[in-house]
Amino acid sequence: MLWLEMSAYLFTRRNVLHIENVEKISADDVGALYDRYAPELFRYMYHRLGAKTFAEDLTAEVFVRVLKGERQVNDWRAYLYRIAHNLVIDTLRKHPHVLQEPDEFLVDERNDPVEHAEARDEQRRLRQAIARLTPEQQQVVVLKFVEEMSNAQVARILNKPEGAVKALQHRALTNLRAWLGDSENQARTWKRWDESKVS
Repeated sequence: MLWLEMSAYLFTRRNVLHIENVEKISADDVGALYDRYAPELFRYMYHRLGAKTFAEDLTAEVFVRVLKGERQVNDWRAYLYRIAHNLVIDTLRKHPHVLQEPDEFLVDERNDPVEHAEARDEQRRLRQAIARLTPEQQQVVVLKFVEEMSNAQVARILNKPEGAVKALQHRALTNLRAWLGDSENQARTWKRWDESKVS
């Protein structure tokens, strides 16, 4: 019985914000949004910045901004990702060194220190390559390949047609292939970056 009550509570918390066009959001509603979207927003910002502390702080800041906001929102997920994207861009402008600093947050199950060092170097290299892309291309790459969103979902977040998302993705991948070098090394880099996803 307790399990059913808890399930009902979680269902209610996760679905309370399906109300569209609220004028001002309450603290309880922000709590429900946080429960539903914070883990994926953290993951998104972590993969954009490569720094756990920045990602944690910015995840909290997204919801502080929602609480202060008074605008009508039709698609909460897209709205939250736009806030997150803007915070990432601001952080990279103010702290460009963030991509250079190693982050100990990544868990590496390998016992071989050489493999661990190589994996960290490849992840750093990939983050630096992604940082060379335009902000929209960066966003498409992370949303598509880390968050595993469809073109339609990415299009809603970017507020662009799906064709524009496909074009951004194509240009981003073309640039990344050129910057990262040979295909075997690139495939290994992508695989290790994907393995570093934060749950």
